[in-house]
Amino acid sequence: MQPSLEKLRKFFRLEHENKYSNTAIIGGLAEMLGFWEGEARAESVTEEIIQAVTSRLRSYEKLSPDGRAESLKGLWKRIGETYPDAAQKPKVETAPQRPAPQQQQSKPQPRPTQQATPQPKPKPVVPSRAESAPGAKHSQTPAALNAPLTVLQGVGEKHAHTLSELGMHTLSDMLYYFPRRYEDYSQLKPIRDLFYGEQVTIIGTIQTVNTRPIRGGKSQIMEVILGDGTGSLRLSWFNQPWLSNRFKEGMQISVSGKIDQYLGRLIMNSPDWEPIEVENLHTNRIVPVYPLTAKITQKWLRGLMNQVITYWAPAVVDSMPESTRKDAKLMTLGQALMQAHFPESQDQLKAARERLAFDEIFFLQMGVLRQRRDWKQVEARRFAVADKWLDTRLTSLPFELTSAQQRVLAEVRKDLDSGKPMSRLLQGDVGSGKTVIAALASAIVAQNGVQIAIMAPTGILAEQHYRNFVSLLTGDGGIMDQSEIRLLVGDTPDIRKEAIRTGLADGSIKIVIGTHAVIEEKVHFKDLQFIVIDEQHRFGVEQRAELRNKGVNPHLLVMTATPIPRSLALTLYGDLDLSIVDEMPKGRQPISTFVLRPQERERAYTLIRSQIKDQRQAFIIYPLIEESEKMETLRAAVDDHETLSKEIFPDLKLGLLHGRMKPSEKDETMKKFREKEFDILVSTTVIEVGVDVPNSTVMLVEGANRFGLAQLHQLRGRVGRGAEQSYCLLIPDHEDATENERLQAMAQTNSGFELADLDLKQRGPGEFLGTRQAGYASGLRMASITDIALIETARTHAQKLFEDDADLKKPEHALLAESLQRFWGTSKGDVS
Repeated sequence: MQPSLEKLRKFFRLEHENKYSNTAIIGGLAEMLGFWEGEARAESVTEEIIQAVTSRLRSYEKLSPDGRAESLKGLWKRIGETYPDAAQKPKVETAPQRPAPQQQQSKPQPRPTQQATPQPKPKPVVPSRAESAPGAKHSQTPAALNAPLTVLQGVGEKHAHTLSELGMHTLSDMLYYFPRRYEDYSQLKPIRDLFYGEQVTIIGTIQTVNTRPIRGGKSQIMEVILGDGTGSLRLSWFNQPWLSNRFKEGMQISVSGKIDQYLGRLIMNSPDWEPIEVENLHTNRIVPVYPLTAKITQKWLRGLMNQVITYWAPAVVDSMPESTRKDAKLMTLGQALMQAHFPESQDQLKAARERLAFDEIFFLQMGVLRQRRDWKQVEARRFAVADKWLDTRLTSLPFELTSAQQRVLAEVRKDLDSGKPMSRLLQGDVGSGKTVIAALASAIVAQNGVQIAIMAPTGILAEQHYRNFVSLLTGDGGIMDQSEIRLLVGDTPDIRKEAIRTGLADGSIKIVIGTHAVIEEKVHFKDLQFIVIDEQHRFGVEQRAELRNKGVNPHLLVMTATPIPRSLALTLYGDLDLSIVDEMPKGRQPISTFVLRPQERERAYTLIRSQIKDQRQAFIIYPLIEESEKMETLRAAVDDHETLSKEIFPDLKLGLLHGRMKPSEKDETMKKFREKEFDILVSTTVIEVGVDVPNSTVMLVEGANRFGLAQLHQLRGRVGRGAEQSYCLLIPDHEDATENERLQAMAQTNSGFELADLDLKQRGPGEFLGTRQAGYASGLRMASITDIALIETARTHAQKLFEDDADLKKPEHALLAESLQRFWGTSKGDVS
C-alpha cells in the first residue's frame, strides 16, 4: 500500500477512536490535504481517489458524527475497491529476526509501533564473517547490512531506484545517510521572541498568501504571513510560483531559516518548510529532516529510516579500539548512529556528531600517514646543483627573493637531492611569489635533461604560468630555449597538440604547462621527473595520480594560496611536507580596503574613473550571473553590465566574464583585459584564482556580505600585483551588512592567515578548503574542520596507533583495518 494511503488509514482509525469528533488532526481532517495531495500524486495514486478524498474531507466538518462515520467508511470502501491491499485489516507487526547470510533475500520487518502488542525479543542470529580488508581475515560487519534496500518492507524496485539517486543502495548506506538538519520541537520559539540573525525553526498558521511580479515582470515574489498567536512573520520565496498551490490559508507549517530584516521588520527569505506532522508536535522531541529527491516524501523516508536505524544501529560492531574510545571519551558507534538520526536531546546529538566526526578524522589521518610512509620508502632520482649555478640564476632575476622564498627554496632544493621523491605542499598568500619557487625548482631539474609538468586548474592560470616561466627561464641568461617550454590546454589547436605530444614523447620538450589536457591518455613523457600542481584542492585525486603515473617516482610540489592553519594542514595534508611563504615581495603596497554602504556606490565609481584616467584598470565583481530567485535585492553581473556600460561608464570599455561562458570565450575576454582593450572587467568569481593583471588597481565587490572571507581575500589578491597603490571596495547588498564582521575584518588586515582563522570559526571548511576530492576523503560527512580541538585529539590518537601498528596486523585491530579500507575505498589514492 502506498504510504499516503497508509497515512490516510492511520488518521481514519484515530478519528474512529475519537468518536468522529474531527480531532485526529489539529484543526480538523481537512488540514491534512495541504501535504497529502502532493504525496499521493507523487506515489501515483489515481486522480479519481485523490479527488474523492479531498471533496469528502473538505465537507467533513459540516457533518454530524454519524454522517462523518458513514462518509469515512464509504470513502475507505471506495479506496479498497481501487487498491485491494488497502481494504485488508491492519496486522500487528512483530519484531524481526536478523537474517543470516542465507536468509538475506527475506524482508526484515519493522519494530513494533506504539499501538502494536510487544513481542518477546528474538535471539539474534550471529552473522557469518566474510573475507574483507587486508589485516582483517574475516569481516565482523553483519552481512545483512550489505543487503539491497528491497529487503525492507514497503520498498520495491521503484522505490529502491529512487533511493539509489540519493546514494543509498544497501542498509549500510542508510545508516550513514545523515539528516541535513533537525526540527527541534522540544525548544520551539514564539515569533515575538525572535531576533535578527538567528537561525530558528518556527511553527505557525498561514494567515495570507500573496504572489506579485517584481523587476518589471521578469521575476515573481511569493509572500506568506505566518502567525503563531504571539506575532506574525513575513516569509518570501522568489520565482517559485508553484508554491502558491501548496500554501493555503489556515494551513499549519514549520519553517526553518535565518531571520533577516527589511525596512525595520523581521523577515525570513526562502526558508525550508514542511507541513506539520501531528505526531511530531506531540512527541516534543528533535525530528530529523533528510535530503530528498522527487517522488519520496520526508514522512515516508523518515519512517523507513526509523525502521532501519532502530534495528540495525545496535547491531553495528564498533571498530574503534576500546582503549582509544575511552581515552577520547566517545560514545559507542551504535549509540552515535542512533542519536545522529533520532536524537533524544541536543547534548546526545552533539556527542553523536562528535563520535562520528572523530572516526572520520581518525581514518583520514591513518590513511595519510600510511601514504606518507609508503611514498618515503621508494627511491627517486637526485637533482643537485652547485651554489654558484644557483646564485647566477638568482642574480639574473628582475627582483630579489624574500627571506621566506629563500628558506622555502632551500627546503625544495634539499628534497630534490634527497634520493626520495619530494612530496611537498607550498602554501603562500596571494601574491607572495610561489611561482618563482616552482620555476627555480624546475630549472634545477631541467639541468639534467629530464621533463617537468606544471598543472593549473584553468586555461587562464596555465597561460599566466607559461608567460612567467618563459620570462624567468629563457632569453638572456636563461637556461633553455623558448621552444622547450610549451602550453597545452583544452583549446590548443589539434595540430599544435599533436606536435606537443610528439615533443613530450621524444624528449625535445622539457616543460609542459597546462590544464587537464596534460593528463590525457595520448600524452606520454620520455622522462617525467618533476610535477608542480597549482591550486591543488581544485583537482581530484585521480587526476593527480594520473599525472604522477606518467613518470617513475617523480618529485611532486603542490601549491595553494589558501592559508590553512598549521594544525589543520597537518591533518588534511599530513602526507605532505609543509612549506610556508609568509612574506610579501618588496615594493608591494598593502591594498587599501574600504566597506561602503550601498548608497555610497557613486564614491566607488568616482575612484574607478580616476584610476582609469591614470591608465589603470578595474574589476567589478558580482555574486551571481543573472537575477536570482533567492534574493530580490542581490545585484547580478549580466544585468548590471548593461546598466554600467550605458548609464554609468558610457565613455569606457567594459568586458563581461562569467562561468557560463565557454572556456575559449573566457580566455579571449581575459586576454583583451590584460592587453588593456577593456578598462573595466565585470565578472563573477570566475576570476577568483590566480589571474594576474598588474595594471588593475581597483577591485569593487558587489553583494560582498554574500562571500566568505576566503573568496573576498582571493578576489582582493587580483589587484595590488604591481607597484601602484591598489584599492578593494566592498559593498554589501543592504546597509545593515556594513557592520558585517567578515567585511570589517577585511578592512582591518591584509593577512590571509588571520582571515583564515576567522573564516574557519565563522563559516567552516567548505569556504577555505573545498573538499579533498572523491577517492580520498569523501567520507567526511560529519567532521567540522572548525573544531580544531577534536581534530587534534583524533590526530594524536591516530598517530599513537600508527606508531604501534601501522599496518593494523594485530588481531585486535582487524575490524579497524576493515573500516579503514571501507573509508578510503578500493583505490589507493594519491599522496597529494
